[in-house]
Amino acid sequence: GAMAVVWDEAALRFRTPDGAAYLSYSKKKDGSADLIDLEHTYVPPSKRGQGIAAQLCEAAFDCARKQGFRVIPTCSYISETFLPRNPQWSDVVFQQSTM
Repeated sequence: GAMAVVWDEAALRFRTPDGAAYLSYSKKKDGSADLIDLEHTYVPPSKRGQGIAAQLCEAAFDCARKQGFRVIPTCSYISETFLPRNPQWSDVVFQQSTM
């Protein structure tokens, strides 16, 4: 089932309670907008195939939405797999202005 994902603000990561799997990010600003750049998702080989990466992403996007952050999906897993499968989060993704 779904496990509790821990938002570890001090370490700038969302992680499983044991810390083995995590999604690391950095904070950025764009004018007045607060952004979180989701840089890397890591799940140890022993835990792959259980949907943990998706749960980490879900927690990160949910947090971003609640906090009013915009997300930069630098991590290829997020941009190529998670977002196409979960278009409901696309409103949270930072759209660079075309100016």
